[in-house]
Amino acid sequence: MKLHIFRLLSGAFVGACVGAVALPALAQGAPAPALAGTITATGDARLKAVYDAEWQWRLREFAQITDGLRSKDDDHFASVTPADWARRSANWQSVLNAIAAIPDAELSGEGRLNKAVLTESLRAQVTNIRWRTYEAPLNSDTFFWGEVKPYSALDNEADYRRYLGRLGDVPRWFDENIANMRAGLQRGYTVPRATLKGRDTTIVPFTARGVANPLYDAFKVMPDSIPAAEQAALRAEAVRVIDSAAAPAYARLLAFMQQDYVPGSRTTIAAHDLPDGAAFYRDQIREYTTLELTPEAIHALGLKEVARIDADMQATIAQTGFKGTFPEFLAFLRSDPQFYARSPKELLGAAAYAAKRMDGKLKDVFTTLPRFRFTILPVPDAIAPIYTSGRGGLTACLFNTYDLKSRPLYNLTALVLHECVPGHSHQGAMALEAPDRPAFRRETYFSGYGEGWGLYTEWLGTKLGMYETPYEEFGRETFEMWRAVRLVIDTGMHAKGWSRQQAIDYLAGHTALAQLDVENEVDRYISWPGQALAYKLGELKIRELRAAAEAELGPRFDQRPFHDKLLSLGSVPLPALDSEMRAWIAAEKAKG
Repeated sequence: MKLHIFRLLSGAFVGACVGAVALPALAQGAPAPALAGTITATGDARLKAVYDAEWQWRLREFAQITDGLRSKDDDHFASVTPADWARRSANWQSVLNAIAAIPDAELSGEGRLNKAVLTESLRAQVTNIRWRTYEAPLNSDTFFWGEVKPYSALDNEADYRRYLGRLGDVPRWFDENIANMRAGLQRGYTVPRATLKGRDTTIVPFTARGVANPLYDAFKVMPDSIPAAEQAALRAEAVRVIDSAAAPAYARLLAFMQQDYVPGSRTTIAAHDLPDGAAFYRDQIREYTTLELTPEAIHALGLKEVARIDADMQATIAQTGFKGTFPEFLAFLRSDPQFYARSPKELLGAAAYAAKRMDGKLKDVFTTLPRFRFTILPVPDAIAPIYTSGRGGLTACLFNTYDLKSRPLYNLTALVLHECVPGHSHQGAMALEAPDRPAFRRETYFSGYGEGWGLYTEWLGTKLGMYETPYEEFGRETFEMWRAVRLVIDTGMHAKGWSRQQAIDYLAGHTALAQLDVENEVDRYISWPGQALAYKLGELKIRELRAAAEAELGPRFDQRPFHDKLLSLGSVPLPALDSEMRAWIAAEKAKG
């Protein structure tokens, strides 16, 4: 799952993992960008004036700075009061109006793509502010309080100074989030109680004092470029700020969660049960898929995909020589020690080996490769018990080493392809280094595109010989089934009255996922309506486009330029992806 600057408004901060951008703060009432622009010679120039001004405003608004290649956190967090969100909504609506006033006929192809990306991303933000999703800044596996600790390296003294500033700003930021959550409690807009069990335990480590607090971890090993005396001063300041500001704020948050939020949270699970929930769910579907699809259509498509993949899984079971039933095969996979790592390092080593094997095949997948490199890390202990098995971002891929009996190795190759290479980490680096791309395009993320690419890369591994045994192929198929099942259970729970247990039984009965993963995943779908739909719908679109290219180009089809073109676009809405790739296919065919 890829993370990005805009996920702030999705109803849950997606922090506590690499690649996430905490959305920090600006002075109250900061002016909106000048939208009229002085450059008016062409439609592209008019559009550029709008999006350049909006991007600079956005950096200031969310306390981001740029190192010339990517944005990163400044020394405070974004103000998240209702007044700030109302102001942001008004500004973004004015940007949308300015964009709409520029006719497509006056734009180049790249200009039309810029317009489509900015329009769809800002439309989602304005919609979420209207729904006041900021009143529920958490979901079952990611939380605003996980945004504080940096999970990427701090490179220099300035980075450490900015981090100290954020630590000092934690009380104000937490208080604003708590106030929003209280407002959500009052109107029945909360995370479902069923998905909050144990989530308060992720706060507890951060209530510790001094060097025992995980917020201090960044100071344990510091760059040699920082003089020893300065390192000592920074460490002393860290202890002071943690003890005086950050840790007490976490303690107050813990009390609020235990005494007020969890007991007051809603006992229903469906988006449909929220205020005007049916319309809210349709908007969530649009945000995460960028498609206008009804829950009923998605549910039916999911059932069709489940049936198709089930047949593939049965054929693969036959290849293993196993003679029992499907449930018996799942029981075998879930219990046999040969399929599980004996230590965290063994699991991380297997992930690293799979990533390196894929590195050797990249020449067969792309003609252009990025310079930016990612690392492989374990999911932090504080969140591992309720976190997903893996998550990828620009700087690192995280793999969960908690409860190793729930982390089967036969799934690991597919997970590495999706999260690391050629999936999210690779995809993020390609977008970052794409030439002549506006800054907002480098850091905009659409789940349908990004998660669709991640699932597509799992399938692509079948073309590259990445799955070395029938068990690994079954692991890939169980991952594909997992994404197809999501279409059924997400719509089932949020629009068709399914219970949590019904969704758990359906997912467990169709995949080889461990029970812990099954329950964590269902809780994620409950607390994050619509997001789970992006994977399969995006993958189906990419597979459809590849099939069209193969049919039109015949023996001249080369997957390398196809992939180059697809990733060179950066993250785009699926309708824009469709039009751009079909135009590319037509141009390639015209070459004769």
